[in-house]
Amino acid sequence: MVRIAFIGLGNMGSGMAANLAKAGHAVHAFDLSADALARAEAAGCTAAASAVAAADGAEAVVTMLPAGRHVAEVYAALFPVLAGNALLIDCSTIDVATARAVAGDAAARGLVAVDAPVSGGIAAAAAGTLTFMVGGDDDGFARAEPILSQMGKAVIRAGGNGAGQAAKMCNNMILGATMVATCEAFVLAERLGLDAQAFYDIASVSSGQSWSMTSYCPVPGVGPVTPADNDYRGGFATALMLKDLRLATDAAADAGSPVPMGDRARDLYEALAAAGEGDRDFSAMRPFLRNGRQ
Repeated sequence: MVRIAFIGLGNMGSGMAANLAKAGHAVHAFDLSADALARAEAAGCTAAASAVAAADGAEAVVTMLPAGRHVAEVYAALFPVLAGNALLIDCSTIDVATARAVAGDAAARGLVAVDAPVSGGIAAAAAGTLTFMVGGDDDGFARAEPILSQMGKAVIRAGGNGAGQAAKMCNNMILGATMVATCEAFVLAERLGLDAQAFYDIASVSSGQSWSMTSYCPVPGVGPVTPADNDYRGGFATALMLKDLRLATDAAADAGSPVPMGDRARDLYEALAAAGEGDRDFSAMRPFLRNGRQ
């Protein structure tokens, strides 16, 4: 059993913290939401009055926060109360520079930090089937892997600190672009008189196959059950996809690496969010394109 401080109990963090408690760890959890804290307690966690209180005496800290500035602020507050050699696992999706800066500050204090962003939505977080992309040294990965494996199905080291974030943004740039292309294809197929199920049956076993097609089909009633079958509610919000695409295209600009498909996907998700669809699943791109609102 490990004493773990879990900071950030949103849609993803709540399921992750619950799985750590279920695995037998002493999870001291904190979130600004009283409702989130109540759910964590019901799942076997101990509610803390603050992030600092949760981290006091912790052997490991897991954070799941909205943006890089939140991660930097939280760890700056936690450093004074953390025991030497405590393990810090940040599962947030943030920029590479902040991930590396936090890891450097941690190392200067004798602490070990890894960045471990996730792939998988709310259902995967609850089921403990996430994929973790980890950035950190060999020691950090060896210590983090047993904890992460109790929240996911795959834990893969991408490289040194910041590499997990790099892998996440590149992966989600592929996802965003392929979802746009998949939605465009279904709209075009419809306008050319093709039945959506027939097109799915063909594309899902042909060269047009992708995760967006066969695991997350954006058409209601076609393929496996997805957010499209629930009016595009639940799943991975458009606002979160837009955040990831902005991180990827900003990183690409800094690296001098052209990403024309990534740029176009970001622009389309900017438009989708501006149309008031930020809280709907990112596969809501299909009705958006179908209605000619791009």
